[in-house]
Amino acid sequence: MLASALTQAIGGALAPAVGVALSPIPIVAVILMLGTPQARRDGPAFALGWVVGLSVVAGAVLVLTGASGDAADPTSSTADSINWMQVGLGAVLLVLAKRQWQKRPAPGAEPELPTWMARIDELPPGKALGAGVLLSAVNPKNLVLTLAAAASIAQVPDLSGGGEAVAAAVFVLVASLTVVGAVVAYLVGGRRAEGLLASVKQYMAAHNAAIMMVILLILGAKLLGEGVGALG
Repeated sequence: MLASALTQAIGGALAPAVGVALSPIPIVAVILMLGTPQARRDGPAFALGWVVGLSVVAGAVLVLTGASGDAADPTSSTADSINWMQVGLGAVLLVLAKRQWQKRPAPGAEPELPTWMARIDELPPGKALGAGVLLSAVNPKNLVLTLAAAASIAQVPDLSGGGEAVAAAVFVLVASLTVVGAVVAYLVGGRRAEGLLASVKQYMAAHNAAIMMVILLILGAKLLGEGVGALG
């Protein structure tokens, strides 16, 4: 039963985790950092901030929902609150998907990146770490996806606190594969990895709007449907 509950919790968190992992802006940001003279200092700092941000948000939700002790009881007020939260988060993701589509660059136009990326080579380690936290925990898209993953974990019946921690850790691991993976590839491969990372950066920057629109649309519809179904 416990193994089944853990599997269910991990399964529910995987889709949001993949959505976070494929978010183009953080991937572009960390690859830009890895192209600066401070790459071996700022890259790991950014990756650490990324992991910390995801962990804090997911952990906070699980602590808050676990405090009531009845989040997994479908008849409880806490479960109803989580279901309504899923409906709200799903609606937010659908709105964000629409905005991503509206903001897509015209055919043949160069995609616009955030202005702060032009100064990314000037970031000291502390600010690189802070940028990782902001892009994982404060960025609206990733924040909503992390909240959705934590809410999904909290609703699994018969899941212990340790099981919640394991499921949350798997979420953070999967959500960090691209950012942390880029840093590891650079540290291990050095100049041999630069060509691959540059190609990934160019692709993600060029298709940022389309990638995020598809991810947000699919996950938004999933969350909205699950929330409405549970309330019914």
